[in-house]
Amino acid sequence: MTDGNYDRILDRISRASGLGKEEIERKIEARRSKLSGLISKEGAAQVIASELGISFENERLKINELLLGMRKVNTIGKVINLFPVRTFTTKKGEESKVVNFWIADETANVKVVLWDTNHIGMIEDGKIAVGTTVEVSNGSMRDNELHLGSFSNIKPSEEILGEVKTEKVFKEKHIIDFKVGENTSVRAFILQLFEPRFFHVCPECSKKAVQEGEFFTCGKHGKIIPEKRAVSSIVVDDGTDSIRAVLFHEALLKLGFSQLEDLARFAEEKENFLGKEMFFTGNVRNNKFFNNSEFVVEDVKEAQPEEIIARLEKQ
Repeated sequence: MTDGNYDRILDRISRASGLGKEEIERKIEARRSKLSGLISKEGAAQVIASELGISFENERLKINELLLGMRKVNTIGKVINLFPVRTFTTKKGEESKVVNFWIADETANVKVVLWDTNHIGMIEDGKIAVGTTVEVSNGSMRDNELHLGSFSNIKPSEEILGEVKTEKVFKEKHIIDFKVGENTSVRAFILQLFEPRFFHVCPECSKKAVQEGEFFTCGKHGKIIPEKRAVSSIVVDDGTDSIRAVLFHEALLKLGFSQLEDLARFAEEKENFLGKEMFFTGNVRNNKFFNNSEFVVEDVKEAQPEEIIARLEKQ
């Protein structure tokens, strides 16, 4: 599977070092082999770049070039979503603030976590708002988020950005290369499929409803007539590794089930899906209860032969 992000890093290393791409890739694969494949191609490429004395620190990167573990990141983007400033108490008992927002350019978008109270003041004063183009310097990539601390800088920019990517960006990856926090897609086979569990949600805001005696309530809308929703899990494998995937109601229907509450019918239909190859799109998160990664699926579609061939031809 070819990753455009990896190819861009490869180009940068080749230009800066004068080495051919094949030689660089041999170094990358040797490093991955030494680490038993526990590091992604992008991560290994960064290690090789560092060994060759190549730094991306002074470069302004496009958002889709930002990688897990990068430090001293410089980029520019338009604020497309802004959450309220939150106040919290540190371990030292001091009061501090944090705010989350999303910035985007023409290539992708990224969540920014801003910790510095001086810079947060620009948001509280309205100097940075939705639609503002901001220039970021000296940030750090953690769990696919761009974190800005006291040594970072953010300021409004006069630079005009045209169309920016406001929708989620999903990178196609092998399961073995999945990282927590990533939006990703994969072509994989279904190995196991478990019976659904059911819960109730508010029909207005889709938040989980709480049962109180004979009635259900929503924290925002009070007493409600709830809607019943299903959630199930499957195990998928793409040949590099397997992972537990979580599918909520809509994703289960997209998978192809016609009746979720009839468990006898569900058991019959699930036999049609075991061993089936499909495309899954979603987010990788950490399951705190089991302390491992899981894949929360947002979209499912069948792997059509012509689409598989087209993807293989791009590799």
